[in-house]
Amino acid sequence: MAQLNRLETESVWRTFVRYLVPSLVGMLLMAVNFVVDGVMVGNRLGPVALAGVGIAQPVYTVFLAMSIWIGVGAATLYSQHMGAKLYEQAQHIFTQALFLIFGSTLIIGVTALFFREPLAYALGANADTYPYVSRYMHVLLLFGFVFTIENALSVFVRNDGNPNLAMVSLMTTALVNIALNYVFLYVFNWGVTGAALSTILAAVLGILVLCLHFFTKTNHLRFVRSTFDKRLFVRSVVIGFPSFLSEVGISVFTLAHNVTLKYIAGTDGVAAFSVLNYVHSVMLMAFLGLGAAIQPLISYFHGAQNRAREQQTMKIAIWTAVAAGSLSFLVGLLAARPIVAIFGDFPQDIMALAVTGVRLFFIAYLFMGVNFVMMTYYQSIGHVGMATWITAAREIVVMLAFLLILPPLFGINGVWLAIPLSEIVVLATIYAYHRRHF
Repeated sequence: MAQLNRLETESVWRTFVRYLVPSLVGMLLMAVNFVVDGVMVGNRLGPVALAGVGIAQPVYTVFLAMSIWIGVGAATLYSQHMGAKLYEQAQHIFTQALFLIFGSTLIIGVTALFFREPLAYALGANADTYPYVSRYMHVLLLFGFVFTIENALSVFVRNDGNPNLAMVSLMTTALVNIALNYVFLYVFNWGVTGAALSTILAAVLGILVLCLHFFTKTNHLRFVRSTFDKRLFVRSVVIGFPSFLSEVGISVFTLAHNVTLKYIAGTDGVAAFSVLNYVHSVMLMAFLGLGAAIQPLISYFHGAQNRAREQQTMKIAIWTAVAAGSLSFLVGLLAARPIVAIFGDFPQDIMALAVTGVRLFFIAYLFMGVNFVMMTYYQSIGHVGMATWITAAREIVVMLAFLLILPPLFGINGVWLAIPLSEIVVLATIYAYHRRHF
């Protein structure tokens, strides 16, 4: 138990950095991978194909949400049990979670495959983008269970005291995906099908890297004989629900913006949003990395009833989020045009829409990081109701309300401002809740 015992002996700052750096590096590499994916598709296949891939992205996000729902919930319970020295129960939690994630995502993917066409149009496809959406979705639906297993296993490996291997796995996945994207798009000319296949094959290699953890001396993860435990399942899905809702919120965010912009600005608006969404993925991954770093720590300290280390971790995390958000806002404000230009030589109309979108949307990052940190905190200590509110409000309830109210008043700028205003409202509710309960 040497790696986990370090959580109780080394300084909080050192522990935070030891988990933060691998999480951030891994997540940012995945974000860069996602962006390079868009750059290659946009430059090789053009803005319509890029829009098609962007429309299909909610399918990937829903699969990821399923793995996070069960994975983060179960991993939080795993760390709490490890902190409380209940090792056998922790191993049952791990075994049940992996089997549930595999089975549920396989069934959902195969079922949705038969309804691919109506699903594509429901996500915002039109006659121009449907062929690209359909081909991309076909691969994701058929093999999506691969990256759900990779993501869930990565969460458990990180919670088992090996954040560095989780980082190496993400690095491997990202670099292999970039290489395969180039081969499939530029050498084999497989179009968006090749882009989707590269994602799946890279995830397979990521799983193989994560499996190395089972051969280390510090490994506590074990597949054990285990019957279905309804109580553990319910606790896992309740605790993991805010994380699931966060990923579903990304799908709602993408779908709502695609549909709104399709009616306001047509295919140009959807293409501009696709560029913004790729850029947004970088900061989103950074904040997810921050959350992934503190989740094992807060869960373990809470299970061990070590309130002092729990509070110190949160103070460091909040200041880190504020600094990262402020820097990102300044980058978006000053470098919007060169950022957009990375994705291709777009017509002037699309370029103008995307540049304005980046400058207005990046206001959200001043508040988003703190909201992510607080959601993870409430989730890890069992205040699931508040964690659920944060995720539901940010990208579903409050955002949809602003998307209905702002565009009639401010046109397309109202679309770009929906998320920043949502983040401000959510942060205000967090402040009020925390003052009342803590």
